[in-house]
Amino acid sequence: MTFFRFEDLRVYHKALDYVEWAHSNTSLFPDNELQSLTLKFVNAAQAIALQIAEGSSRNKTQFVYYLKMAKSSIRECVVFTAISRGMNYLTEEAAEQSRGQLMELTKMIGALIGSLQRANNAAGYEEK
Repeated sequence: MTFFRFEDLRVYHKALDYVEWAHSNTSLFPDNELQSLTLKFVNAAQAIALQIAEGSSRNKTQFVYYLKMAKSSIRECVVFTAISRGMNYLTEEAAEQSRGQLMELTKMIGALIGSLQRANNAAGYEEK
């Protein structure tokens, strides 16, 4: 166990992997896209990990909320991937890598949400 609970979560490390992917692939984008696409794409990727980290310090209900926000950032990254592919800034292979990582993150976050909600429901029934 680490001091920061989120550092023990596999989904957090997968999110960091995606941030690295986004940084390395958007660094190849044209300079004129720095403000309009590159930074927004990287910020959305970073927001996935940030939401997981922030939510982990909250109660289960709030953690679920932050995980849902992380899923919103994933959807942003899906759109940025599509835009980048459409403008030929990403190859088909790179776009598929992005989508694959984002699908995996979505599934992992969905499973974590389900687990937290089941735990919350079980705790609620025990208290009655």
